[in-house]
Amino acid sequence: MSAYAPTRLRRSDRDRVLVTPEGIALPFTLSGRGTRAGALFLDFAFISILMIATTIALLTIAGGTIDMLEGASDLSALGHALQFLFILWIAAMFLFRNAYFLYFELGPKGATPGKRITGIRIAARDGGRLTAEMVIARNLLRDIELFLPLVFISAASDGGDAGAAGVAALLWFLIFAFFPFFNRDRLRAGDIIAGTWVVEAPRHKLAAAMSVQGAEEASAVDRSPDMRFSDEELAVYGEYELQTLERVLRDNRAEAVLKVQETIAGKIGRSPAPDADEARRFLSAYYTQLRARLEAGMRMGQRKADKHG
Repeated sequence: MSAYAPTRLRRSDRDRVLVTPEGIALPFTLSGRGTRAGALFLDFAFISILMIATTIALLTIAGGTIDMLEGASDLSALGHALQFLFILWIAAMFLFRNAYFLYFELGPKGATPGKRITGIRIAARDGGRLTAEMVIARNLLRDIELFLPLVFISAASDGGDAGAAGVAALLWFLIFAFFPFFNRDRLRAGDIIAGTWVVEAPRHKLAAAMSVQGAEEASAVDRSPDMRFSDEELAVYGEYELQTLERVLRDNRAEAVLKVQETIAGKIGRSPAPDADEARRFLSAYYTQLRARLEAGMRMGQRKADKHG
């Protein structure tokens, strides 16, 4: 679930507070409409480049195939080869238009290259993890919102007379294009159906999270036996929980720190911390060791996306 940030904490009307299933309140900022449009144009530019490069490559292969089989007595082999290349081209164009968004948004960053450049990403509005069903739903709706009306507009324009169909297609396109202007969360129709929204991605590096504590405290955590966690205790959580823990450490709000420490301690069979300072010390140590464990796994080609992985 989500809520609007208190007025005193808002920098703009885009500030929100996301409440995770664990009951942790995380402040964040919705993406601006212009930023979303810029990300979409960048992604379309990347898709166009991929389409052009693939077309040129297949045309080059087709030219070589024609030269190779030009003198053959049976031209059926040439025809079959060209048909195969044409089918391959159609499949590639379909994948670039659809699988491009699915592949990148289903990744751990939840963002296409265009979104990453503009500093935004997809997030679930219920505070949970972004699921495959959400990503597929919001991207299937893009065909209805964008591609289909553009196809109708293009077809009407090629005919030289737009007529009623062209006007209807234009209205169709404009309604969905301006949909984010008619709701305060800047949601497009696909976001409403899928239960997602687009937020500004944190620009801090993961390694910088531990800079919130001093070097002496970090050293004390490393030397303390009660702050050492076994592999079984660290295996409970994955990358998603690590990112949530990083945000809690950054915000350093006593209530959230105590709540998260109690949750993690209950999961791994440890005792709740008596105060916020001890809870933060516990979380800092757990964060450092969990991060090291996940990074070691990634170097070996093993990734744990979340606690369900």
